[in-house]
Amino acid sequence: MAFYDFVTGEYMKLKHRLIISFCIILFVPIIVAWILLYGATLLKQNAADAFQNFDYLTSSLPMLSKSTEEEYADLCRLGEEDPAIFLDEEWLEEKNAQLKEQGAYLIARRGDEIILNGDAGGEAEISPDKLPDYGDNDQTYQTAVYLEGIEPALLRQIDFTLTDGTKGTLFLVTTSRSILPEVKRLIINLIIAVALILVFTAAVLVIWTYSGIVPKIRQLVEAARKMRDGNLDFVIETKGNDEISELAEALEDMRQRLASNAQDKLDSEQEQKALISNIAHDLKTPITAIKGYAEGILDGVADTPDKQERYLRTIYNKANEMNTLINELTLYSKIDTNKIPYNFQKLNVKEYFMDCVEDLGLDLENQHVYLSYFNYVEEDVQIIADPEQLSRVINNIVGNSVKYMRADDTNRISIRVKDVGDFVQVEIEDNGKGIAQRDLPYIFDRFFRADASRNSAAGGSGIGLSIVKKIIEDHGGKIWATSKEDVGTVMYFVLRKYQEVPNEQSIDY
Repeated sequence: MAFYDFVTGEYMKLKHRLIISFCIILFVPIIVAWILLYGATLLKQNAADAFQNFDYLTSSLPMLSKSTEEEYADLCRLGEEDPAIFLDEEWLEEKNAQLKEQGAYLIARRGDEIILNGDAGGEAEISPDKLPDYGDNDQTYQTAVYLEGIEPALLRQIDFTLTDGTKGTLFLVTTSRSILPEVKRLIINLIIAVALILVFTAAVLVIWTYSGIVPKIRQLVEAARKMRDGNLDFVIETKGNDEISELAEALEDMRQRLASNAQDKLDSEQEQKALISNIAHDLKTPITAIKGYAEGILDGVADTPDKQERYLRTIYNKANEMNTLINELTLYSKIDTNKIPYNFQKLNVKEYFMDCVEDLGLDLENQHVYLSYFNYVEEDVQIIADPEQLSRVINNIVGNSVKYMRADDTNRISIRVKDVGDFVQVEIEDNGKGIAQRDLPYIFDRFFRADASRNSAAGGSGIGLSIVKKIIEDHGGKIWATSKEDVGTVMYFVLRKYQEVPNEQSIDY
């Protein structure tokens, strides 16, 4: 769980946000209500009595006691100063009328005789026989009683003795009617407080949820619209580990993949255009030559058997060049779909490369290129390879060397086959123009040509070496090159030897 900003909820997981929201809804109203009630008690008493006042608001007996506490204290003081006034019926009636406005009344008793029942004829009153006797309490008597089981009342007893020995008791009865106005006000205040608390809580949760979720959702919606319209040149912020950030990260990953695919598609289209342009250019040269020599024969320019043979041989060679270009184009389409047809088989290295050199020797001799061949492997060394595709590799490398031969030197190509442990290494070296160091890392890339001028002497589709690399890698091998300008180039590739695994002998236990 990662909390970055509690207010905005940024980085907070949705499940944690829901848990906190639940706790806020459940506990905040209770806490705030308690604070309001506690504050209300502080308005009546100082801080030292706050806890008692809280009990006062939540318990019926303390509430009854508080409602007439001052009147009771006055009566106790008056009983000590002038107890005879408690038997003055006029004073009792007047005092009783005052107390009844506060929901209380008086009961006066002289001996066993009730001389005043302040609530006589009321909805509920205390029976005289239920009143406590004189002197029942060592201290001032107060207890909770029920008026005929209808409503609770607080009975306070003040015993007094006159100078002539007459004993009497004054009872201050406080009923629940005395606290009803205060209870109503309290209930109304509580309802208003709870409503305000709920509104405040809901507002805080709405603002919190909106600021923490909605802006991110809007960002994702905007990103989705851009991707729908094909605009992938932007970045979706993915900081955080909440669910929306995870969704943003997934969308950003999708955007990157779409952008990569779009770029790959654009590059592929550019490659296709380059291929078509290259093939069209390189086909145009032999076609032009074929057309020219054919016209020479038809027009009688080749008027001797030697000229005719030379013209026909040139036409034949140019037709072979066209066939090579078309084969490369066909193979290129198979490379793009990984559908190069392979026919792997065991090949004896000595015999196979000797056959290849014999085939190459005739063609190179006609092109005035001297070929040397050296094979340093044992007679029984074998490899697993497709003979046709491996021959294509050698022919493509040799053909590429022939294209870039120098006119001012004897043209030479050397093929060496070496044993390098578990591999057979083939080296094809020429003494041609060489490759610049800046171009060397790219010679196996599609459509790359060190000769940017594309003269007719060094034509080609630009995919020959990329085809070579693909075939060697599909054989589980590796290819690389070294070169020096005006000195020559050496192409290296390695193929794994075929090694028979002896059958495991069964062991009897």
